[in-house]
Amino acid sequence: MLEQFPPSDAVSYAELAERHGFRGVMATDHFQPWLPSLGQASHVWSVLGALGARTSGDLGPGVTTPTFRTHPAVVAQASATLASMYPGRHWLGIGSGEALNEHVVGEYWPEAHERIARMFEAVELIRKLFTASIAGREVRHHGPHFRMETTRLWTMPPEAPPVLVATAGPVTARRAGKVADGLITTGAPVDRLAALLARFGEGAREAGRDAERMPRVLQLHLSWAATDEEAMRNALTEWPIGGMRFSRSDLRSPFEFEQLARTVRPEDFEGRMLVSADPDHHRAHIQRHLDLGFDRIYLHNVGRNQEEFLEVFGRDVLPGLRA
Repeated sequence: MLEQFPPSDAVSYAELAERHGFRGVMATDHFQPWLPSLGQASHVWSVLGALGARTSGDLGPGVTTPTFRTHPAVVAQASATLASMYPGRHWLGIGSGEALNEHVVGEYWPEAHERIARMFEAVELIRKLFTASIAGREVRHHGPHFRMETTRLWTMPPEAPPVLVATAGPVTARRAGKVADGLITTGAPVDRLAALLARFGEGAREAGRDAERMPRVLQLHLSWAATDEEAMRNALTEWPIGGMRFSRSDLRSPFEFEQLARTVRPEDFEGRMLVSADPDHHRAHIQRHLDLGFDRIYLHNVGRNQEEFLEVFGRDVLPGLRA
């Protein structure tokens, strides 16, 4: 979480994770941290470049928003450059955005349906640009939300990075199955996640695609520490966001989140994020999601105890998981 650690520390933790058996990294794309106390918000593409040089697994932004702060053509250029530097390792995660990060450019902040429409048009533009650039052709785009004059990407890998769409709702999941290369979502009640995967599969089949061959990615927040008390303290201090049972996409300031975080209680994490000192509980929790149909899970331990977390999970959790 690039809002929680200076970029050099984040890169070092990713290196350490790889030494403990982790095989890839998802880096957050934020202009501001969720809470003032988190203290950081480095530029994701700068950090991803460094991560690629210091690790050997897959890497991508989870997720970037090519609709407000950054034009989709610029996101496509950043992604193509990273994929050219690290062949076969980079994937592009795209979401519809949150006001916390996107309002900083001073544009009108639309309702959810328009943000989602902008996201899918951005996916169309990026894929169009990737395809044309691989073929050595120029392309243009003129849609309801974005314009791109005739151009191409001059730095482009032989194969475009997969474009994964972030979704938390069934309608978006079905549409993602039709047009994206894969799906990203975050931890939620199992029945809700099962419904998302089912709708994603429906959309893929309607487009003549095989969802079983498409990445189904989960970002799983958790709180592990040496004791249950410490794990809960970390959850309340570092990631009260996980206990907020309301939409947060319209909040604009870390200080607004700070005020709302004071209302979060330990019971608010129930069913939303596992808080436990027992590695066996975490292993079973992760396995439940693998069995549900996710083929890639990125773990976010919310505390600052990253070295201990990586050591314990590398030794006691990862070896017991079955794909």
